[in-house]
Amino acid sequence: TREKALALIREVGVVPIVRTPSHEDAFRAAEAIIEGGIGIAEITMTVPNALRVMERVAEEFGDKVLLGAGTILDPESCRAALLAGAEFIVTPSLDTRVIEMARRYSKPCIPGALTPTEVVAAWGAGADLVKIFPCGPVGGPEYIKALKGPLPHIEFVPTGGVSLESTPAFIKAGATAVAVGGELVDTKALREGKLEVITSKARQFVEAVRAARATLGK
Repeated sequence: TREKALALIREVGVVPIVRTPSHEDAFRAAEAIIEGGIGIAEITMTVPNALRVMERVAEEFGDKVLLGAGTILDPESCRAALLAGAEFIVTPSLDTRVIEMARRYSKPCIPGALTPTEVVAAWGAGADLVKIFPCGPVGGPEYIKALKGPLPHIEFVPTGGVSLESTPAFIKAGATAVAVGGELVDTKALREGKLEVITSKARQFVEAVRAARATLGK
């Protein structure tokens, strides 16, 4: 259910972004992430045969993974991803039609926004969480903290420029979760077949979130 999906994202606090040059790499990355204790994987539409990867991950791992579709740019792609097994939708920008499509299927939508105006528009359009992208270049954790001041009721998922080192600062600044791409899904490790590198990184990210929350008393 929608609420269950959101509860898992909030609990784990890490959304791994799988953006790889091949569909085989994407599947292996998802496998390594799940092995590392993160039962969430966002497959981006830029992966070759992305929908097939989603179907395969859904078939292979079933309830072990909350499968997301990323880089969704229009309602048609949104519907296709949901039919391929995606349980949540992520966009790089704000298109209210995509939010409406996800709502129609009772799935969470995490649209991308950057400015306070875009953030409020996304929330008003029914976003479940708001992806702040690209967060790194505009100040990282400081930017999340600044947004949280006037908008404490909105839940943020910073994306872009999130590293293992910066994760605690993002959580302490008020982020609900962090979305992590290349810092977790190491394409070099994938190419060399060193899946344990990704599995180990996944564990480290989960621990970084947990430790940061512990200092906040959450």
